[in-house]
Amino acid sequence: MNDFAIEADGLRRTYRSRTGWLRPQIKEVDAVKGVTFTVGKGELFGLLGPNGAGKTTTIKMLNTLLIPTAGTARIFGHDVVRETREVRRRIGYVFGGDRGLYERLSALDNLRYFAELYGVPAREQKARIGELLDLVNLTGRENERVEGYSRGMRQRLHIARGLLHRPEVLFLDEPSIGVDPVAARDLRRTVADLAATGTTVLLTTHYMAEADELCDRIAVIAGGQLRALGTPAQLKRHAEDRRVVEIEAYGVGDDAVRTVREIAGVRGVTLEPVGAAQVLTVQSESDIDVQSDVLAALNGIRLGRVSARQPTLEDAYVAIVAGAGAEVAA
Repeated sequence: MNDFAIEADGLRRTYRSRTGWLRPQIKEVDAVKGVTFTVGKGELFGLLGPNGAGKTTTIKMLNTLLIPTAGTARIFGHDVVRETREVRRRIGYVFGGDRGLYERLSALDNLRYFAELYGVPAREQKARIGELLDLVNLTGRENERVEGYSRGMRQRLHIARGLLHRPEVLFLDEPSIGVDPVAARDLRRTVADLAATGTTVLLTTHYMAEADELCDRIAVIAGGQLRALGTPAQLKRHAEDRRVVEIEAYGVGDDAVRTVREIAGVRGVTLEPVGAAQVLTVQSESDIDVQSDVLAALNGIRLGRVSARQPTLEDAYVAIVAGAGAEVAA
């Protein structure tokens, strides 16, 4: 018996689409192109990548929702295609968004319903639901209708639902998407507490600070391929040879971003809205100071704070994805 909770070996998923009517053509798109990695028992493993990179497709192959076109995957040694029932007994799946709960029912009634659906013995349901309400910090709010819950509360209820049958592996697919910062902090605490109990967690997220804080190891996937794998500290080395400049701005458009990307020495650019402002983050080679050229490219745009800082995991992620020739979502 090995020590791996998840094993992916050469996973590939190809989609076929038909175009045209009079002269139809079959088009093939490779969403995942031979991904290989392992996750240890009790590990909190992050899977990062831009939109369309293949993260959710990979998770769906691992949790039996999609059949791989090629390659193999195993959960605690059980093949996801040949031993689907054994795999499903051992996994839970939580996805971001508002789907998957009955809004007119209370949280308690939702958990009772799903406990029956997941085959939790009747004599164990009350105690198990109580444990999970404590874990996700919803004790005292369990009799309220879900339609009155905030998005963060719904996401914590999603996690409780996914844990009802005591899965050995929990897949969390962008659980904090659209959640406010305070609720996201509570979610991170819940996930950390969960991992501390020995549950293996595979987490996808767009939030680098979340991955840096929570994950033991991180895999970066872009263009359907694995581009980097290691601890957060190891991945940060991808940006060690870079300068990073952050510029607060108001009204930066796509043309300005393209102009900044074309400056000699620039290796990565992201633009993120922060309240009423924007933050333009520019990475450059360590021996080239591009700050004056960037400011000149932004001439006519109202600017605020301009600062240089040490590279972070997010900067390393930008370097890895940009090196793969993929666009980084702003």
